[in-house]
Amino acid sequence: MEKPVVAIVGRPNVGKSLLFNRITEKKHAIVEDTPGVTRDRIYGDAEWRSKPFVVVDTGGIEPRTDDEILKFMRQQALIAIDHAQVVILVTDIRTGVTAADMEVAAMLKKAKKPIVLAVNKLDAPGEPPAEFYEFYNLGLGDPVGISALHGNGTGDLLDACFAYLPGDAWDDVEEDEGIRVAVIGKPNAGKSSLINRVTGEERVIVSNIPGTTRDSIDSRVVRGEDRFTFIDTAGIRRKSKVDEAIERFSVLRAQMAIERADVCILMIDAETGITDQDTKIAGLAHEAGKAAIIAVNKWDLVEKETGTQAEYEEKIRTELAYMPYAPMIFLSAKTGQRVENLFGLIKKVHASATMRITTGSLNAILAEATARVQPPTDKGRRLKIYYITQAGVQPPTFVCFCNDARLFHFSYLRYLENQIRQAYAMEGTPVKMVVRQRGEDL
Repeated sequence: MEKPVVAIVGRPNVGKSLLFNRITEKKHAIVEDTPGVTRDRIYGDAEWRSKPFVVVDTGGIEPRTDDEILKFMRQQALIAIDHAQVVILVTDIRTGVTAADMEVAAMLKKAKKPIVLAVNKLDAPGEPPAEFYEFYNLGLGDPVGISALHGNGTGDLLDACFAYLPGDAWDDVEEDEGIRVAVIGKPNAGKSSLINRVTGEERVIVSNIPGTTRDSIDSRVVRGEDRFTFIDTAGIRRKSKVDEAIERFSVLRAQMAIERADVCILMIDAETGITDQDTKIAGLAHEAGKAAIIAVNKWDLVEKETGTQAEYEEKIRTELAYMPYAPMIFLSAKTGQRVENLFGLIKKVHASATMRITTGSLNAILAEATARVQPPTDKGRRLKIYYITQAGVQPPTFVCFCNDARLFHFSYLRYLENQIRQAYAMEGTPVKMVVRQRGEDL
């Protein structure tokens, strides 16, 4: 059984992402004072009163709009509501109850899910202002006043959410999901066959008809002392082929699976070779900062000569030039050829994505790298890099502090990234390099 899911919804710019970051105690969501910054759903693990749950941040709901991006954001929010056990509707004390709030509240009532109303931006301590009571007009019961910025009231908000969850909601929850692995790729690449092979059971329907899998399906797999959760996803089709609503939702759910995953396995059909669609799907995992493995499936069906595999790999590397870090494996989900080798690769790339390097070690690499290749100069002014530190994992994120960010050429940043990768044998994960000028905040 999965952990309970709490979805955060509301119109744009009411503070949903700030609340998400406050509850998860991580900076998953981009927070900016601009409506519509969050477009997709973002999933995060959280805990309240020693009980784990999943919280979902969504793009702002605009109930009536012809804008394609806003329609997409609304769809994302509706999927989140569908998957949630409890929904938090976030509103803004500064704007009061708006027509959009009324429409979102009406939409939520139709979903027949428990709703907790949060009135955000009550940043001043003390009794709430008179405007607070106008939120009773939404017909959602007692509002909970919060300040996502300062954390005030978030405990009361979570208590209100948990009041809707039965006491046995956690009885069958498996605490240790292990490494979460999303199996992604275009339809009919063999994703479901791979899941069935690693689980040793017919867990997923396998058919030659592309698009048989309509939703994300989780399968727990144990190998020795290692645990894995494999997420099978609907095949991501080209947009021109996505004409049914159910297929559009399948694409969104595949993107959701990528977001939930620690590692993505991109399945490529060896018979058809790499296509534009494969490169786009790989791009989703790369942009999400996920560790990745390229699995060339149906290798048993390819006629081979000396050098066939090397030629095949070179072509794929050319097409996926933006992710040279991803290891490649040639396998057959149908016969089981090399499938067991996947587990070692998954552990290896996950270790790279979660690796933490001390600031001292990083600066030793920096000193050696700058001694070997001098930092660039411009009009007689040389780049000075004061120090480098790691700011996060999944993907590993490194911040370089320097005298002038304008002098930090992209090629030199890539050089430093390669030095770190080489020193720590980081394989299978993208690396994020951030430049900060002295005096700037992280």
